[in-house]
Amino acid sequence: MNKKSVMNNYRFLALMLAAMILGCIVGWISPKFGTTIAPFGTVFINMMFCIVVPLVFASISGAVAGMNSRKRAGKIMGTTIAIFLVTGAIAAVIMFVLMKLFPPVLHAWHNMASEDIGEHATMSQMIVNFFTAEDFVGLLSRKAMLPLIVFSLLFGFATNHAEQGDGPVTRWLDGLTQVMLKFVQIITYYAPIAFFAIFANLMATYGSAITQSYGRAMLVYYPLCFIYIFTAFPLFAWFGGGKHGISTMFKHIAKPAIVSLGTCSSVATIPTNLQEAEATGISKDVSEMVCPLGATMHMDGSCFSCVLKIAFVMGAMGTDMSWKMMIPVIAVAVFSSVGMSGVPGGGYIGEYIICSIFFPNNVEVAFPILVAIGNLVDPPATMINSSGDYVVSYMVSRFVDGKDWLNNAIRRQQAEAASAE
Repeated sequence: MNKKSVMNNYRFLALMLAAMILGCIVGWISPKFGTTIAPFGTVFINMMFCIVVPLVFASISGAVAGMNSRKRAGKIMGTTIAIFLVTGAIAAVIMFVLMKLFPPVLHAWHNMASEDIGEHATMSQMIVNFFTAEDFVGLLSRKAMLPLIVFSLLFGFATNHAEQGDGPVTRWLDGLTQVMLKFVQIITYYAPIAFFAIFANLMATYGSAITQSYGRAMLVYYPLCFIYIFTAFPLFAWFGGGKHGISTMFKHIAKPAIVSLGTCSSVATIPTNLQEAEATGISKDVSEMVCPLGATMHMDGSCFSCVLKIAFVMGAMGTDMSWKMMIPVIAVAVFSSVGMSGVPGGGYIGEYIICSIFFPNNVEVAFPILVAIGNLVDPPATMINSSGDYVVSYMVSRFVDGKDWLNNAIRRQQAEAASAE
């Protein structure tokens, strides 16, 4: 990447940051105006959602179909899922320790209002919906991302088996991926306007709530997310990419972090993660499996919030979260953070899992508290979840392509730049 392209990239990021800050100021000063312009942000998010389904299908299927070795595809997928589980457990342990040191609720609530929780999925429904949709049309929705990923993986393996890694369907999938990435690039020009509207609405909607009864919990959660980016992410990048891993990661992580923070969607950040992974030099088959899969299964930020929710409700009910509960709390955090993203229409399934396990006799009281916390922590949680997908691709690359993969990628980029001159 030449200096001009780097300057253009950071100029655009600066423009988005300025739009976010200006939006927050406008939303704080004039909440009514902030909520009025919310549709301008929704337009951008909806356009990204429209792109995501064909992009995920083409990128995953094409990556698997074009592999010369089905063994490599299995290794990438197995390594990816294992790393997701490990990093999620690490995040849950960190938050558990913090909740013991800084309890979010110091005094029990004695007058908590209860609410109905509405319909919820049974365990058998969750298992079915976790892997499949009712029909092909059901796959054509970002609400069925994990079933879509399962379908895409199987489609890719079938194509690879039929064409042996080189055929018309494989080439079509690769071409469709490139077209969709260009589509994303076009839509991105609208991002500064959208981010101004998104953050004006966020400040208008949640600004006062953050400073009231949930303030103590947010004072722990928000700084932790940013500290995690500047401590855990560099460690992961160093482990995966070696001595150049940290500096390279920080050059490319800003855009995924900003897009995810603004859209509050891991799915909507997939295109940006794929672009930055390509610019880094990560193997295409690695990034095109890790990033889409991570959008539904890599949930470090959600593991943070799950532990926070459990500690918060226990404190509100006057119950101590003892050290003996560490293992079950971590297990539930990892399971619910993955499971709730794979249930079509199940935005609050994670909260229900927490209630059914830890607060079965107080579901009506606990559920609305959990939902409120979830809404408040959603932006930074999504930022950790989504930008972390890009960082995980470093570690997967180390296991799949060897510990020198980043050095080799940097040398290739330098050689290409020298030949271009």
